[in-house]
Amino acid sequence: MNIHKSCLLCDSDSLSEVEGYYQKHQLVKCNSCGFVFMERIPTTEELNKHYAKYSYSEDSFLSPITIKSYHQLLDEFEKYRVHNKILDVGCGRGFFLVEARKRGWEVYGTEYAEEAIKLCRSKGIEMRSGQLQEDSFSPEEFDVITSFEVIEHINNPQEEVKLIHRFLKKGGLFYCTTPNFNAYLRYQLKAEYNVIGYPEHLSYYTRRTLKKLFKANGFKALKVLTTGISITRLKTSKKASSEKLISNESQDEKLRKQIEGNKLLGIAKKIVNFFLSLFGLGISLKGYFIKK
Repeated sequence: MNIHKSCLLCDSDSLSEVEGYYQKHQLVKCNSCGFVFMERIPTTEELNKHYAKYSYSEDSFLSPITIKSYHQLLDEFEKYRVHNKILDVGCGRGFFLVEARKRGWEVYGTEYAEEAIKLCRSKGIEMRSGQLQEDSFSPEEFDVITSFEVIEHINNPQEEVKLIHRFLKKGGLFYCTTPNFNAYLRYQLKAEYNVIGYPEHLSYYTRRTLKKLFKANGFKALKVLTTGISITRLKTSKKASSEKLISNESQDEKLRKQIEGNKLLGIAKKIVNFFLSLFGLGISLKGYFIKK
């Protein structure tokens, strides 16, 4: 079994087992910068076997509320539009890029699974296969680069962010989401929190370590939010439910629908997210970074 001997963020060799998480998950923490990650390095065979279970069918559930949130994001991205090109790293089924193209963006994506690549190409998305390489795109080609729930899957974050910096224009925006290791649910569920799992998630970020990663690679943080709660994640972590995290019947989607149709609940959601961000406890990190 291969293991990491130094920190993935700062290269320090001063690592400690994370008490309460090492025996079950082999999580280690850097004593220098505080970054938490899987000590074990997965083999190509392990990763291929794990991700072969993923399905990229066209009929996968996409909530209308998610589409609305995509357009709210795209509203924020308008001020960065110069070359009219947007890249989504690890774009999955291409749902976000389809919405971006409706607004006139030239859309590009990357994915590993051949099934996902074929699906996205059928939607008119310009695709690249596998991880980013220096010759994947031209330097400073994109106005905006996005990455939704991807960076937690990789154990070479420095290399990845250097390439994102290379492909983004000066003053361009990189937007990413990733699970927050300091989420209130992780404190509540501890090692049972099912966000933690090998080889699915290899890197575990907090607001502080996410900022550190991008600052070290030529970005400045515009804002990093920590928002969201999840009834479904709580129930599935406790094995009280087998419902899918993303489905029309999940508790989370039902709650979203209730909030969407109620002004008072909408206000309550904003207040809850304000305090979750203030104290860094939301389940999701949402980072906005500008290339210097």
